[in-house]
Amino acid sequence: MSSTISDIAVKTINGEDKQLNEYTGKVLLIVNVASYCGYTSQYHGLEKLNQEYRQAGLRILGFPCNDFGAQEPGNNQEIVKFCTSNYGVTFELFDKVHAKGSQLHPLYARLTNAVEPTEPVAWNFEKFLVNKQGEVVARFKSSVQPYSPEVIAIIEQELAK
Repeated sequence: MSSTISDIAVKTINGEDKQLNEYTGKVLLIVNVASYCGYTSQYHGLEKLNQEYRQAGLRILGFPCNDFGAQEPGNNQEIVKFCTSNYGVTFELFDKVHAKGSQLHPLYARLTNAVEPTEPVAWNFEKFLVNKQGEVVARFKSSVQPYSPEVIAIIEQELAK
């Protein structure tokens, strides 16, 4: 299995095909998001990271997911409206994915096997950091806030490389 995510295809929230190799040279923070979760307020921190580090090469990629407590029941248009009107989200959102189970998206199959702990995503707002070469370098549980010192430290470290 490849150690990078660069060969994986995803769909944007508007239904367009996108190859993750388009992000080569950028640092990625990939998050499975949900509108009705106890962690939904993390959209604030994700957008703050986006605003502060986008110019330096960080890209936040939000993947709506309804696998955990059915906390993302909306369609793509409803999700976009919710994220922009409630949290001012300007980072990229993608088509809904499965982050666990028999319909596991290839991206999440790769992410969850790339770094310790190699286990399925446990809940919404789990975060994966991917370096400029497309390699997964860190994983943060849902309870870790996007704008926490530990996340910022590794983002800055990867951006500086």
